[in-house]
Parts: sequence; structure tokens; C-alpha cells
Amino acid sequence: MAARPLIFNIQRFSTHDGPGIRTTVFFKGCPLCCAWCHNPESQSFSPQLMVDEDRCVSCGMCLAACPQGAIARGAAGRVRTDRVRCVACGACVDFCPEDARELAGTPAPLAAEFADRLLADRMFFERSGGGVTLSGGECLAQDIDYLEELCRTLHDEGVHVAIDTCGFAPREHVERLLPYADLWLYDLKALDDEVHRRTTGVSNERILDNLAFLARSGAKIEIRVPVVHPVNDGEEAMCALGAYVTERVGTPRVSLLPYHTTGTGKYRRLGVDPGQEEFRAPSAEHMDRLIRLLMEQGLTDVELGG
Repeated sequence: MAARPLIFNIQRFSTHDGPGIRTTVFFKGCPLCCAWCHNPESQSFSPQLMVDEDRCVSCGMCLAACPQGAIARGAAGRVRTDRVRCVACGACVDFCPEDARELAGTPAPLAAEFADRLLADRMFFERSGGGVTLSGGECLAQDIDYLEELCRTLHDEGVHVAIDTCGFAPREHVERLLPYADLWLYDLKALDDEVHRRTTGVSNERILDNLAFLARSGAKIEIRVPVVHPVNDGEEAMCALGAYVTERVGTPRVSLLPYHTTGTGKYRRLGVDPGQEEFRAPSAEHMDRLIRLLMEQGLTDVELGG
């Protein structure tokens, strides 16, 4: 039986993860550790406790619920969680009357059962030309038997399937999902391998190899570029990326995604330092310039956002 991966969010009626109205499934766990990540709860392959200190009223209901004794009162009677002792069992979550505690990461249903749940939105998919998008974290880093069964079932039911991926995955995983994926939303973060290693923790060699394989296989691809200053928003770097895509992939749609700080609060709820002080979003004028530069490299469908 295929292993059941963890899911940290299911977003219905999404319009940003492929065509039409979609249901996007966010799998937990990613082999990259992007320094600017706005979904830090997506990185670990294990469940994590998130605590919103602003919502907590220090009522103490969670203290007795914790089997590890990881919750205690600190200064001024405020409830504090010892992250070292906490095993993210989630026992405290149901006892919080203010919903200040949340467990990020719950086991997905069995693949066949999950497909049935997703098919409940078939009417919206059919009317809008939408479907299901598998995202993350990194969906391709999950159990491939589970993913293949889920994608095959949705495909056989006529549902449009999109794979939102960073591309850092075994070639076998890409090959096994290729017959069932109608669209690949493919992230390109940096062409310079040293920059890629420094800011994501891994080389981009496998990512570029898998992209080339998909292009050779005739897969429908859309390129997504998170634009982060000062990582990859230089004009020279963007021109190089545009030339690379035109040469290796053709003229796919390219979406530029400006860096934002909306995920900063999630780091605090996880009890970690976001460490993103050096990053900022490029100006609107600079984003317009980058779009023009990409089009000068031969790309004909370049958009802001996506």
C-alpha cells in the first residue's frame, strides 16, 4: 500500500494555480530550504505545532492536555511552549478555546478516497476549465506510488491535473506522472548554480535536467520565477534566464512572482527566526523592466503574478 504523505492545506476555488477554478493540494515536505520561503510550515516532512501568541489568552487549558509537559507558564503568567520537548502530537490543539494552536501536517486520505473527495468539485472544474493542482512543499518529493494512483484516478475521470514543482525530484517520479499531468507549473529560482545552492540549499542541476526532459517529452509547461531582491532580480540574470528558457523549452508562459512578506508571521508561530531582513520586493517599475527584458529574449507570454 502506498505511504500516505502529509498535507498542510487544501485550497478550494483557487484561480492562481493553473487554468479555471481549481482545488490545490499542498503536500508537506520539501527538499529545498529557500531563504525567502513564505510557507515555512511546508518545508519539514513531519508535523509541526504552530502557536499564535497574539491570539493566546494564557487560559492554561493546554497545560494539562500536553502529555510531554512541554507547556508551562512563564513570565507574567504567559503560557509558553518548550519547542525542544514538544513532539507535535497535537493534543493541545483541541483544548485551545481561541484557536491559537494549530498542527501543520495531517496524513492524507488513502489515494482512492482522496480522489473521490476532490471529485466532489467536478462541476466547478468542468464549467471553468479547471481541475486539481498538486503543490507543496514539494509534491514530487512525496511517495510516488501514492501520487501516481491519485493522478491516474483523477486523469481517468477527465479531471485536469497540474503539478506545481520546484523540479528537484528523481527522474522516475517525473516519468511516472508524465502520462497523467496536463500541466507542469515549473519553478526556476536561479540559473547560477552557486546562487541556487546558497539560497535554496541544493544545486539546480537536477532541476534543469528534469525541465529539459519535460520539454523533450512535449509536456505543457509554465515557468514560474519568484523574483527576490537581491537574489535573482538583476537584469543580466533575468536576460540569461529568458535566453535559457527560449533555447531549452521554447516560448512557454512565464509568470514573475514578486517576493512578499506575508509568511513572516508563520515563522513566529513555528517558533523560528524568519531571517529575511536582506530580502525585499522589486519595485513595480523594475518588474515591468524585467518583463520587457524577457520578451526581448523571445518569450511572448510573460505575466506578473500567476
